Amino acid sequence: MKIGEKVKALRTEQGLTLKQLSEATGLSTGFLSQFERGITTIAVEHLSTIADIFEVKINYFFDDEQEVEPIIRGYDQPVLRILNNMIYKQLSPIPEDKQMAPKLIEIMPHEEREFPDSYPHHGEEFVYILEGILTLELDGKSYQLYPGDSAHYFSTLDHNWDNQTNRVVKFIVVHYPSDF
Repeated sequence: MKIGEKVKALRTEQGLTLKQLSEATGLSTGFLSQFERGITTIAVEHLSTIADIFEVKINYFFDDEQEVEPIIRGYDQPVLRILNNMIYKQLSPIPEDKQMAPKLIEIMPHEEREFPDSYPHHGEEFVYILEGILTLELDGKSYQLYPGDSAHYFSTLDHNWDNQTNRVVKFIVVHYPSDF
């Protein structure tokens, strides 16, 4: 939506006429009408006055709510972080407003290191193995998960995972609620 359209939407939403907005801003009704229709532009100081009248911040007029496609292509998955020997990739294009947080995790082959400490947190998790063998520590037990295997558990249980092999492990994990 263009700036003028946003002004018109606010004006009609608040029940103001062009004449009333003209009187409040000192700008002519003709000018305001042209601005709302996108025929002319407006100086920042006048837009600031309009923002004050409608009790919005001036950046309200510049923040575009761009429509985000609900798809992330395999070749375009954002890397969230690389931590130790793990690569976390985001599988949801707009996770901030969602209840679930799906991620693709790749764990590089085992190196000489201790198994990471298990820990609990709020929520639940679902894990699905795509490639390799994932070692899942869950509530004091150790499980070997193979491609096609899955696990679904409350995150309040002590848990963690690791790659104890010499091959890459890839799996999908979904946290609920979202950890973003």
